[in-house]
Amino acid sequence: MNPLKAGDTAPKFSLPDQDGEQVNLADFQGQRVLVYFYPKAMTPGCTVQACGLRDNMDALKTVGVEVLGISTDKPEKLSRFVEKEVLNFTLLSDEDHQVCEQFGIWGEKTFMGKTYDGIHRTSFLIDGNGKVEKVFDDFKTSNHHDIVLDYLKSA
Repeated sequence: MNPLKAGDTAPKFSLPDQDGEQVNLADFQGQRVLVYFYPKAMTPGCTVQACGLRDNMDALKTVGVEVLGISTDKPEKLSRFVEKEVLNFTLLSDEDHQVCEQFGIWGEKTFMGKTYDGIHRTSFLIDGNGKVEKVFDDFKTSNHHDIVLDYLKSA
């Protein structure tokens, strides 16, 4: 696993959203985008993380940041997650984990004694020119939004 670092160019990607519509990173040219990778929709930690972003969306929009959440879930499951938690940002489906691999966050994980390949919970702030501005990889699901906002306020 070799995650992208600040200063790297973000991979250009196109993925289906929760409604099956294609979303391209290039659609956000000139805007800052928080691309956050999470393991699985509708699990406790991922729900806490998503709801933290949802509840702070006004603050993120105020500083001009869009949010894209990426997991390997199918669009149908993402749609249920958005409806159930009333999420106010786009979720993208990376079923074959190609984009996860391009960002360098797909790799070996261990959970309850089992080893498997999966998404390492990491967020990337992409600047308006498509470069990685900041990598967030040290947070809890409950304070992810605070750490992102603290950075944005100081940047």
